[in-house]
Amino acid sequence: MKKATQVQYITDNRGRKQSVILPVETYHEMLEDIQDLVAVAERQKERSVPLDEMKKRLKRDGVI
Repeated sequence: MKKATQVQYITDNRGRKQSVILPVETYHEMLEDIQDLVAVAERQKERSVPLDEMKKRLKRDGVI
């Protein structure tokens, strides 16, 4: 479970939220999540490979 995030808002003179201040760690975590989602979206149409086939390929290529 993620820990609670300290978020601060910058508001205009009417009190409407205009910007947000996040801890740097939270910001970096969010960027990683976005990058992961982009990778998933880009690979969505790729054909899946059965586990046994992938193991064969990895052994053939000397990875495992």
